[in-house]
Amino acid sequence: MGPLTGLKVIELQGIGPGPFCGMMLADMGAEVVRIDRASSAGQASHRADVLARGRRSIAVDLKNPDGVETVLRLVESNDVLIEGFRPGVMERLGLGPDVCLERNPGLVYGRMTGWGQTGTLAHAAGHDINYISLTAALHSIGEKGRRPTPPLNLVGDFGGGGMLLAFGVVAALFERGRSGKGQVVDAAMTDGSALLMNGILGMMNSEMWLPERGSNMLDGGAHFYGTYETKDGKYVSVGSIEPQFYALLLEKSGLGEQDGLAPQMSREDWPAMQQRLEALFKTRTRDEWDEIMLGTDICYAPILNFRDAIAHPHNAARDTFVEVDGIHQAAPAPRFSRTAPETPAAAVTPGAHTDEVLNAFGFADAEIASLRDSGAVAG
Repeated sequence: MGPLTGLKVIELQGIGPGPFCGMMLADMGAEVVRIDRASSAGQASHRADVLARGRRSIAVDLKNPDGVETVLRLVESNDVLIEGFRPGVMERLGLGPDVCLERNPGLVYGRMTGWGQTGTLAHAAGHDINYISLTAALHSIGEKGRRPTPPLNLVGDFGGGGMLLAFGVVAALFERGRSGKGQVVDAAMTDGSALLMNGILGMMNSEMWLPERGSNMLDGGAHFYGTYETKDGKYVSVGSIEPQFYALLLEKSGLGEQDGLAPQMSREDWPAMQQRLEALFKTRTRDEWDEIMLGTDICYAPILNFRDAIAHPHNAARDTFVEVDGIHQAAPAPRFSRTAPETPAAAVTPGAHTDEVLNAFGFADAEIASLRDSGAVAG
């Protein structure tokens, strides 16, 4: 049983960072009830929708006053509500924070948006790529002299969004333990991606980081911190920042046998040194380089695709990936010494638990039948 066992959470159906937050809470043992749209009831959930794992689902029509009242009754008995609509939508539905906190003063009301609840762009549409553009994160990622490279949607949606909301929710719950009061958590992907940049911003403030991407120690500009193609067309990564690790890279790669080596931190010589390493790494296959470098203090790893990552001995030893209902996915993280989370349950069909959940929260069978007849709930 995970460390959040006993925590009750309502999650309004959404995409991206909201479900990621719900997944994180459910992974840690929270009882998460997802409010799906009534129109989605009975539709087979996509088996591979890993972000939707570990929940129970009820289907509710939030445009039906009885559906809204149903959710408010659930709010009365839950610890957390998370939603990912644009600012003002929950208020128009009659489920805004003022209404919900009146029903349950101890509720932690988590709000997930791209731009935040306030600001000049608060009501504009956007996606991960836009949010990380506004905070200098995207500007800093990519090869020198080329356009920025989107880092999937890891920085905005998940790291700066869903994970930030999960942290905010747990922080608010901790504070509630002292005050007994709930509050609103305003998690914005712009705020989160800016926060993730603080380490780089510190180097910029110290004039240790050049504004041109691909010119710095951690963005591919340095020959000792980057990726290289091998003889068989695969790739490896090296991160030999510290002098003792760099010395080992020189030894194991064969670069140390060449003449005219520049000092490690001679920035103007990095491109030439990178070319030397590129030529050396192409003399062996990735597996051959693994035999030479993997497990040493070079700070080296092969760059694996998903299937190879699942099969790698290190990941297998730690059960980094699990298989649920035939779908491979990352296991819950982090690890706990006493309250280890269980293997998460698979994603479910929207509305699959409507009657079960409502019964558990005190709705009588006759009430549930009436709600079904009015279209307020489905399942």
